[in-house]
Amino acid sequence: MKKPAFFERSELSATLWLFRREFVVCVIFTMVVNLLMLTPSLYMLQVFDRVMLSRSEFTLVALTLVMLFFFAVMAFAEWARSRLLVRTGVKLDEHLNTRVFNASFEAHLNQLGRNPAQAFSDLTNVRQFMTGQGLFAFMDAPWTPIYMFVLYMLHPLLGLLSVIFCLMLIGLAYLSHRLTHAPIDKAMEAGMQVNAYVHSKLRNAEVIESMGMLDDLRRLWQVRHQRHLGINHAAQDLAARVQALSKFLRYTQQSLTLGAGAMLLIEGDLASTGAMIAANMLMGRATAPIDLMVSTWKSTIAAHKAFLRLEELLNQHPERDAGLVHDSPQGHLRIENLVATAPGRAQPILKGLNADFPAGEVVAIIGPSGSGKSTLARCLVGIWPYVEGRVLVDGEPINTWNREELGPFLGYLPQDIELFEGTIAENIARFGTIDPEKVILAAGRAGVHDMILRFPRGYDTSMGEAGNLLSGGQRQRIGLARAMYGDPSLIVLDEPNSNLDDAGEAALVKAVQDLKQQGKTVFLITHRLSIIGSADRVLVLVDGVIQRYGARDEVIAALQPKAASQGNQASGTTPASQPV
Repeated sequence: MKKPAFFERSELSATLWLFRREFVVCVIFTMVVNLLMLTPSLYMLQVFDRVMLSRSEFTLVALTLVMLFFFAVMAFAEWARSRLLVRTGVKLDEHLNTRVFNASFEAHLNQLGRNPAQAFSDLTNVRQFMTGQGLFAFMDAPWTPIYMFVLYMLHPLLGLLSVIFCLMLIGLAYLSHRLTHAPIDKAMEAGMQVNAYVHSKLRNAEVIESMGMLDDLRRLWQVRHQRHLGINHAAQDLAARVQALSKFLRYTQQSLTLGAGAMLLIEGDLASTGAMIAANMLMGRATAPIDLMVSTWKSTIAAHKAFLRLEELLNQHPERDAGLVHDSPQGHLRIENLVATAPGRAQPILKGLNADFPAGEVVAIIGPSGSGKSTLARCLVGIWPYVEGRVLVDGEPINTWNREELGPFLGYLPQDIELFEGTIAENIARFGTIDPEKVILAAGRAGVHDMILRFPRGYDTSMGEAGNLLSGGQRQRIGLARAMYGDPSLIVLDEPNSNLDDAGEAALVKAVQDLKQQGKTVFLITHRLSIIGSADRVLVLVDGVIQRYGARDEVIAALQPKAASQGNQASGTTPASQPV
């Protein structure tokens, strides 16, 4: 029988449940620590009530040795508890880091606006909470009633005082949370906005400097920075007032407990001075876990929020199925009723596209800006998240393919070229095992081999060293080499010649023809029609709809009269021919 939803654990909770034995052992060590925390009070009672009366040095030495033994056991228990939790935190990280990496990657891929680094920060926050004072406070808290009971056994008034002080500390913790929670969150959010603003402007430092925009941008930054400082000052001031109140309460507790013990001792209701001092020490132990909770409340709340964010992330992006392992794809692609949408957009980007792309052909996709060409490219490689309909690779939906198996057979060059930290060879080889022959072959196809050899370290040049030396066209050609690395059966190139000069475009045309001769399926999304001569088929996309699709010469012939008609209307002449 299926468990009710109430009893079902989330993936993150289920992962924590795997470490329940470690937590049980920590609870046992906590019990030992808290029981032995009574040692100083008992030692104090024995010294005052037994040693001071008997004047026996032997008794004092024996009690001291017993005390030292108990302290050693307590120290070992605390060390073992901390060590076990640290190891548990490391194991938790090892268990979850791959899942968090994949989930944060998918969230970023699906354009959910999440910062991928936030997920790892949340995982670190949860792990550190498990090994910090906040968790120890919660483990020690159940022993507070036991210390209260011991105080009550000394005298009911002392037990009542312990209850009053504990309730006051709990109320202070609640008050601190209610008063400081929202202001601190606002201050953190304002700080993140200021940092994001600065980083976004630094990425465009050349534009800012060349057009003299620095003063205006600095003025806008100062407005945000002053707002952050004001909010942060208010939050810190409020937190300082609550902390001052907490200190007043702690100091008052110590003095009033000592005063109450002295009063009971004067009236003869307390046995000895040792009991008075022991009562003061027990009061400190009774309120210590709650006091620790108050001091670690901020980190506890931060860990709780991090846990909830991680839980939501993992629930929204469950672990991927491995996917089916197919034979090597041949490159036959078909789209059926393909609809692509985007959040916040009323109309779909692609509107029910149907087309068949035989293997081994070059297909040029053209159309005006905003017609959905780049979105179609993302759909063809299976990375657009908001899709209805199907994209079939060799007759199988692309989402059923094992991405690790499909990746080597798929090449993709996006409009925005992103080269990663590492060497040029590693970038071309997609950070897999580097095959020097394949790297050089891909670079040669992209026409970038000679340029790479001009670097002092050649293919071993790091992108950090070469980044400022590469032009947009050179970056594009390295990205093109990466797309053609290995033996891809399906290559999707989005505006591959947008940054290329004549030599680069000639190399691109040669590379496409070479891929065509090898029977590869190539998609060329382009605005520049000079490369269309390499295509077997042309697809014209207008406003998310396939306007024309067919053999290259037929589509071009159909487009020429329309282009000529538009030219005649604009110029009032009748030219003999109009170029496509």
